[in-house]
Amino acid sequence: MIGYPAGIITGIAYGLNPLFGMPLMKNGAAIESILFFRYGMAVLILGALLLLDKQRFRVSWKQAGILLTLGLCYTTSSICLFQAYNYIPSGLATTLIFLYPVLVALIMVFLRVVPSWPVWLAIGATLVGVIIMTQSDSTQEINPIGVLLSIGSALAYAIFIVIINRSKTISHIPNSLLTFYVLLVGALIFWGMLMASGEHLTTGIETKLDWLNLVGLAILPTIVSTATLAVATRNIGATKASVLGVFEPITAILVGTLVFGEALTHHIIIGILIAMSAVTFMIISTKR
Repeated sequence: MIGYPAGIITGIAYGLNPLFGMPLMKNGAAIESILFFRYGMAVLILGALLLLDKQRFRVSWKQAGILLTLGLCYTTSSICLFQAYNYIPSGLATTLIFLYPVLVALIMVFLRVVPSWPVWLAIGATLVGVIIMTQSDSTQEINPIGVLLSIGSALAYAIFIVIINRSKTISHIPNSLLTFYVLLVGALIFWGMLMASGEHLTTGIETKLDWLNLVGLAILPTIVSTATLAVATRNIGATKASVLGVFEPITAILVGTLVFGEALTHHIIIGILIAMSAVTFMIISTKR
């Protein structure tokens, strides 16, 4: 019984990215600053939990190299997503991240793992859904830059997943420790970017609400979504846990429409329904 609620919470928690991130961006906070605090807070919280659990932090140099690569992928995914919020509705941007299972399947083709016909069907249907949902109409202009950034975010996350799935070097590292090092790499990268840009660390982060938004980013879309995903995967399996990921785009669209007043056009509705159905069909039919 615990697996299904955990899977739903995973999707909802990650879909809340715009709820906490958009107000900070509108206040003038730099994306690097937002993500530094998000990752940094998450690292401190997760690190404290690992210490309480008496977890060993030691990894080999070879494992450290792969963890660094994973951190770069995860960081790239976050940057692209938050940059996309500047060009297209946050709900649409976050929905496009949900296409990562299709991109994982395409990457596996290059690794000579040929997909079955249900996967190819789902890939084709998903592409049709993306084309439809990203069409402009009289009520809203969809900027192609935002679409490309969102797809870039999904691609970086897909590469992240493939590396975890295929690398035997890090197969014995616990999920919690792997997440800690990935987030630590991200925090260090964003700190370096802030120093290089000359941006003030707390520009646009001045009120109590701003700090609460940062804490919300660190806890819900980062720590909670990661922890509940592990719980769901272990209790109901990866297939069902992945299917429950459909709550991510649903949450993001609801937040964008109800909280930020973003337009919900018929193109977006039809495209999202097609893409979500295709991804769900692919996961169920292949049981992977």
